Formats: sequence, C-alpha cells, structure tokens
Amino acid sequence: MDVKNLESAKRVDPAKPAKTNLFESERMFLDVHTLAPGQEQKPHVHDGADKIYVVTEGRGTFRVGEETKDVGAGNAVLAPAGVEHGVKNAGSVPLVLLVFMAPHPNYARK
Repeated sequence: MDVKNLESAKRVDPAKPAKTNLFESERMFLDVHTLAPGQEQKPHVHDGADKIYVVTEGRGTFRVGEETKDVGAGNAVLAPAGVEHGVKNAGSVPLVLLVFMAPHPNYARK
C-alpha cells in the first residue's frame, strides 16, 4: 500500500507556485500545489481531462469559464475538460490545494 503524507508534500517556492506529485498513473494524477500570497496559476485549458481542486488551506480566487469565486478550505472546485480555468492566491497565507486530474493529460494525447 502506498501512503503519502500531505504535510510533508507542501512546500512554498517564492518564485512560482510549487507542485509535488503524490500519485500518478496513465489514467490520473494527484498533486499538492502550494501558492504563496500573490502567486497565481494562469488561466489555461485541458482538452479531454477534468480537473478537481480541493482547498486544504487558505483561500483562493478561482476562475472556471466566465465564473470567478473566492473559495476557502474544505471546498472543492471542478474545472471540466475544455473549459479555461485558473486560480490566484490573493490572501496573506499560503494556498494549499490537492489537484486531481483524469484522464492524465500526458497520456491522453498518445
């Protein structure tokens, strides 16, 4: 059984949002993303792959399609395949996210 510790996966990079992979297969991946205050994941699109952000700490401003919403810890945000999405940490503490995507975009293209 493969067990990962979420606390040890968190890391803050002052230069850019930090990503730590927890699990990965040809079908999906699960990462921990940590955004320092002011950092953002610029809006982008994944054709053919759904993404779920689970906010574990902090508060982020999420944009999915034309909608924008502030979302705090204990909530999840769905970014369906083909819909532009992104997130910004406008708060004063790190924003920690579990990010799940399926199918894995690197394998779906093949």
